[in-house]
Amino acid sequence: MLPDSARIPELFRTSPTKTVLPAPGSPAALTWLVALAVLLPVAGIPGEWVLQDTLKSTLLTAGLLLALVAWWLAHRRALGRGEAPTWTWHGVLALPLVLMVCALLAMGWSHTYLAGVEAARWAVLGLTLWIALQTLCAGNAMRLVWAIHWGAVGTCVWTAAQFWGDLTWFPQAAAPASTFANRNFFAEYLVCTLPFSVLALSQVATPRWRALVAFSVAFNLVALMMTGTRSALTALLVIALPLAVGLWRYRSALAWGRWGTASRAVVALVLLAGVVGLGSLPTRNAALLQESPAATALGRSWQRAATMTNTEVYTAGSFSQRAAFWKSTARMWLDRPWIGVGAGAWEVNIALYQGPSADEEPDYYAHNEYLQLVAEYGLPVGGGVLAVLLAYLVISARHTWRLPAGAAWAPLRATALCSLLALLVVSLAGFPWRLAGTGMLFMLCLALLAASDRDLALPDTLGGGTLPIGRRGLWIAGFALVLGAVLATAVATQAIRAEWAIVSGIHRFNHALLLRSTDPAATRRLQDEGVALVQEGMALNPHYRKLLAIPAEQLASLGDWAATADVLQHIADSRPHIANVWSNLVLARIELHQADAARAALTELARLQPDTARVRSMELLLLSRTGREAEAAQKARDYFAHGVVDFDATLLAYSAGIKLQQWDLVEQALRLRAEHWPETAVDSYYRLGQAYAQAGKGFEERALAAFREGRAHLPPSELDNYLRQLPPAYRAQM
Repeated sequence: MLPDSARIPELFRTSPTKTVLPAPGSPAALTWLVALAVLLPVAGIPGEWVLQDTLKSTLLTAGLLLALVAWWLAHRRALGRGEAPTWTWHGVLALPLVLMVCALLAMGWSHTYLAGVEAARWAVLGLTLWIALQTLCAGNAMRLVWAIHWGAVGTCVWTAAQFWGDLTWFPQAAAPASTFANRNFFAEYLVCTLPFSVLALSQVATPRWRALVAFSVAFNLVALMMTGTRSALTALLVIALPLAVGLWRYRSALAWGRWGTASRAVVALVLLAGVVGLGSLPTRNAALLQESPAATALGRSWQRAATMTNTEVYTAGSFSQRAAFWKSTARMWLDRPWIGVGAGAWEVNIALYQGPSADEEPDYYAHNEYLQLVAEYGLPVGGGVLAVLLAYLVISARHTWRLPAGAAWAPLRATALCSLLALLVVSLAGFPWRLAGTGMLFMLCLALLAASDRDLALPDTLGGGTLPIGRRGLWIAGFALVLGAVLATAVATQAIRAEWAIVSGIHRFNHALLLRSTDPAATRRLQDEGVALVQEGMALNPHYRKLLAIPAEQLASLGDWAATADVLQHIADSRPHIANVWSNLVLARIELHQADAARAALTELARLQPDTARVRSMELLLLSRTGREAEAAQKARDYFAHGVVDFDATLLAYSAGIKLQQWDLVEQALRLRAEHWPETAVDSYYRLGQAYAQAGKGFEERALAAFREGRAHLPPSELDNYLRQLPPAYRAQM
């Protein structure tokens, strides 16, 4: 049988000077990639000691370094045998390289830490693409396909246990999420693996294994349905047709093309029965039953898909929240269209583009990879990378379609393209490129395409070729490997230590909150231990806003305002444009009687949300709590005179009026409160009556009138309770 390169049409043949490369020779490196593809999605850490994706990123980096070492050793042995080893390059390698270099440059002018994180992420992904390109060929690529499939099956086992058995080993922000912490993350990964699972099934040559592999594919499909993730279900629908067309077109290169009719019928029956049977088993997860009436995977997926036709989803649901982020991200890009805000700096700047009165906490990602890439890197870099990537995929799809049906690379290329298509779809409403599992899969798919470009010598594929590796080059590569291993170990160790310390502190604060009413001594001890741990974590990584917001809230609940202010100040120093952080910092500084620091925090809040209800209320509170009640009362009068009425401002004016015995201000504030917020009318008039009753002689009639106004707003069933709360002197007159 002729090799693939000899059977491709003339259109694909290159000039005589271009040589088709031999199959790469580093089986050990491929073994590490195979191990990563199996273990990375399955691996998780019980308990919340570090974030799940931190663990996966660490595993990816460690496995990648081992694969690089295996490649280096193989080439060193080749040099020892007198051979002349080479390494493969391809234009697609420039995509992560360009983004890494731009991120490194952004460290000098944008957020240094976040830009450094982005540079490290693209370095890891770029090296994943590079080592996979060095090791993959048509003869060994199916090892990787099977690894991806069985890795997906393994992670789906955890999902099934969470759905059917309410397994709680792994922390879940939204169950069932396997080891991915969030079901959306898991679903985005899983839908990208399904083309590989289908290819693995289509290549089963032994009849007795076909039913088992078919059942595993059905199991994975049901696990995807368990999540109900709409973007992943949409991606599944999008790739279904091209996947089916590819299977049919390249059947002569696949084992299933040689199956008998009975075998095909059995596989089809197992797939159908598996999806219907497993999909009809009800969940035992109490949280899922409370979330949705659909108790089965089939029902849940149908119910979640049906919500996409509900207009409320787009006006008040999760889609509306993401749409708000997309609009804000577009405004961010328009503000800096050419250089962007800097790699990783989206979360730092997004609050500036949400409007002056936006009170929602900014997220960490835009939930749209394309918008965020352009907003952070600018149109020339971010837009250029996207344009080149999409053009390359379109050209690759054209080449794949025109390959001979029996070419060994054809179904592999079609599978990689279907997986990338699914990834492109879920990237419209998520951030899969930033997660270890989907990021690795992204690079492996590109590596399959690039390796086949090399072996088939296809034209117009961003260029490619080989470069020799001499002894000097190999030793330079070895030195870089050692340096990279030391750096990766140091960074990973520090990240895990920081997360462990902060999360351990969070656990102690949770325990302290449970014991504070029954065991004050234990509460104090746990609180002190937690504060020490959080301070240790902040010293290791002062930029961990994702985790630091939790102990800030816990410490405020425990009344430890000094530690609360310390944590909030760390967040504010790293993310200076989040209004909620400055607002809470004002409150913490007020509780600590740090007037100057509170005013400084209030100035930052006013910078972000000028002339808003929150700023006015904080200003009145600060004046009232620093002995300037008269000034607070006058400001409140000025606000009311100009028609500016805020809920918190009415209560603060009422409090200032009580302290200063300015009964006209008390009445004005409470009447405005009752008028603008009718649900508070009973409470407002009751407070007004109590204030006049407290005022003493000469105010009795006003107090009685206020109590009667409150009664007029009461439902009849609450009258007796209302009367019991009135002062005895007024109760008889009611």
